[in-house]
Amino acid sequence: MEQNELLKKVRKIEIKTKGLSQNIFAGEYHSAFKGRGMTFSEVREYQYGDDVRDIDWNVTARYNRPYVKVYEEERELTVMLLVDVSGSGNFGAVGDVKREVMAEVAATLAFSAITNNDKVGVIFFTDRIEKFIPPKKGRKHILLVIRELLNFTPEGSGTDINRALEYMTDALKKRCTVFLVSDFIDTGDYYRSLSIAGHKHDLMAVQVYDKREQQLPNAGLLRVVDSETGAVRWVDSGSRRVRQAYDRWWYERQQHLHDTVTRCGVDLASIPTDEDYVPLLMALFQRRS
Repeated sequence: MEQNELLKKVRKIEIKTKGLSQNIFAGEYHSAFKGRGMTFSEVREYQYGDDVRDIDWNVTARYNRPYVKVYEEERELTVMLLVDVSGSGNFGAVGDVKREVMAEVAATLAFSAITNNDKVGVIFFTDRIEKFIPPKKGRKHILLVIRELLNFTPEGSGTDINRALEYMTDALKKRCTVFLVSDFIDTGDYYRSLSIAGHKHDLMAVQVYDKREQQLPNAGLLRVVDSETGAVRWVDSGSRRVRQAYDRWWYERQQHLHDTVTRCGVDLASIPTDEDYVPLLMALFQRRS
């Protein structure tokens, strides 16, 4: 992508996603994701019903009357985006290309995070770890993240969600809020790593898919190329049996994804490329409020 074109696209996404995060998501995001604990705020005089364990004995002795410590929820979070940049993300038949939708969703989540004064980091992955951007705050950092989301060129083309989750779990020692953004086209088993990551971190899954992937069209003999392996096959889409087999594959794949995230206690939002992702993310946030 040319530099001027990239800058225009970055600015366009910044305007759109920043507006969404400030005007729509701000309250939902704030209430959905809790901080890591309680932090000291101030002291005040003891009132009936206060927990005696909160009495500040030094201040009490100084003023000769009881004072208690007041705590508030520590709101600052570290938000990590695990973004799938594998070859299957370049598919787009209905609506936008999947990778573009993933980038915009991730950008919206990033702006929501900095509006809440949180740190944001990114891990790009394919069948390997492509790039790790450590968590930081600030607009300059977020714009760097968006540029990478739009223009990153991966070395790999396959998908290994298991490896991405294991890397994230090892790399991040403190508890984070994690969004795994992918089309989840992965033949590997990632249940164990998802379960471990879900226990260590506050983990959510965001699936982006193209509706053309749900059903094989009746279009006769088709030359099909696997964008992750490069394998070429001829498929007789005119065959009812072939179309029914494809329908079963899609259903079983989706069922497996839903069963996996449910067993791991991970919330899931499934976003088609031709629909507004805002209500679907809002629903994800509201389920957690």
